Amino acid sequence: MKMKTKMKFIISILVVLFAGVYYYVNLPALNIHSEGFWGFVIVLCVAIGALFGISGIRWSQGQQHAISMDWQSLGGWKRLFSRIFLGLAAVLVVVFLVGSLLSSQIVNAGKYHDLIDIADGNFTEDIEQISYNEIPLLDKDSAEIIGNRKMGTMVEYISQFEVASDYTQINYQDKPVRVTPLRYGNWLKWITNMSDGIPAYIKIDMATQNAECVKLKEGMKYTENDHFNRNIHRFLRFRYPTYIFDTLNFEVDEEGNPVYICPVKDYTIGLFGGETIRKVVIVNAVTGEHQLYDVKDVPEWVDRVYSADLLISYYDYYGSLQHGYWNSVLSQKDCLKTTEGYNYIALDNDVWVYTGVTSVGEDQSNVGFVLMNQRTGKTKYYQISGAEEYSAMNSAKGKVQHLGYDATFPLLLNVANTPTYFICLKDSAGLVKQYAMVNIEKYTIVAIGNSVTECEKDYIAQLKANGAGEKTVPKEEKTISGKIVRMTEAVQEGNSHFYFLLENNNQIFDASVAAVLDIVRYKEGDVISFTYQEDEGSNVVTKIG
Repeated sequence: MKMKTKMKFIISILVVLFAGVYYYVNLPALNIHSEGFWGFVIVLCVAIGALFGISGIRWSQGQQHAISMDWQSLGGWKRLFSRIFLGLAAVLVVVFLVGSLLSSQIVNAGKYHDLIDIADGNFTEDIEQISYNEIPLLDKDSAEIIGNRKMGTMVEYISQFEVASDYTQINYQDKPVRVTPLRYGNWLKWITNMSDGIPAYIKIDMATQNAECVKLKEGMKYTENDHFNRNIHRFLRFRYPTYIFDTLNFEVDEEGNPVYICPVKDYTIGLFGGETIRKVVIVNAVTGEHQLYDVKDVPEWVDRVYSADLLISYYDYYGSLQHGYWNSVLSQKDCLKTTEGYNYIALDNDVWVYTGVTSVGEDQSNVGFVLMNQRTGKTKYYQISGAEEYSAMNSAKGKVQHLGYDATFPLLLNVANTPTYFICLKDSAGLVKQYAMVNIEKYTIVAIGNSVTECEKDYIAQLKANGAGEKTVPKEEKTISGKIVRMTEAVQEGNSHFYFLLENNNQIFDASVAAVLDIVRYKEGDVISFTYQEDEGSNVVTKIG
């Protein structure tokens, strides 16, 4: 009896240890809608059944001095419990598979189709012409290069920290920026620095391409790079054990405080289907303070609640399942899908996901495009047919094929009230060297420039020459003259710019050497006459004389 009691105790300890370690490492949500939870319970049942089985096997030495197992001697109660738990695991597997089928598009095509509420948009009203200091010129890859170079100049951090790969695109004080925290270099560096936390994050202005290392008064102690209970995923799990979290997003609020935006998933179709976002937890990365919001009450400064992949999946369901599931895989009548790839644009202080819409026939053309708000989930469709994004990218690269530049995924812009792909052209080092504008409806209209201003000027000229965009008017140009009282030179995006002030005029004028070479002939004290475009935050010189 003592041996049996001891064996029960050992089994209990092993089961508890196994369950505790499994839970601590994998962090499954205690929620029947979580696939991880089902895996946890199934694995636990198998482990318990196996432990009961192994504990009841008697090992004996045979005639040839080999060790053998006497299965027949398995204790009755242990055999019973082993079969119960192993049988329960099998039943749970069957329930899981049936639940997955009943949650799938095969039997719920109509419900998946209706996950999204789409409104028709008006391009010229919804997407206003934006100033050049609001155009995000960098993609994530280029931002990483700039961020790593900035980190290389931070001598006080470089031996202990690295730059994390987040680079979340947000609107910060009405400007498009990417932000990413630093991270500990390794386990040993975490141990030596954990008391102070991560001291800074990188912020990159996507319009000016300037990088800033923002130093914090107090370090971040709750991040994805921390360990044990300070790891942000474990921190959330122990406070919200039943919540199923989507991808966590590193952001900063309007005061520059680092936070994690943690969307909470819900399922509206069966056990595992119809994924949506119902709540959001916002965690202060420095203090660990956290607050729960319904998705409709999330503060306006928050930019990323719905992931781009989730929003795109909504439209793919909508476009492909309008005539049922089997039509989407067989005849595919009237089936649409989003194009491969997406980008972000800033509208009304929110970040919107942009992607094109094409037929499933791979005809390399778009029938329209969609904009999807990452904070609210709101979606707008624009029926504008034209070139598919990768066709436009190839057109832009074809213009500079002798330089071997690569093209970024297009950004959708309103240039002279015309739907336009804006593309950055990068060299082999990943640095932006030139810019391209490609007309969506007539993708043979391709403009290339060393600056955005130069590119736009060429693009508008081509629109006029091809009879496109005739109803539109480019930015108004003004002519002025005066004495230069102050002038300074700076390099932006690899191009030299002269910034100067005129006598009795507090406006700052920007003359790019690439666009107006004659500016090098002038110095302080000279009288200059020139034409410029007045834009928000800048006055761009377009012609001298």
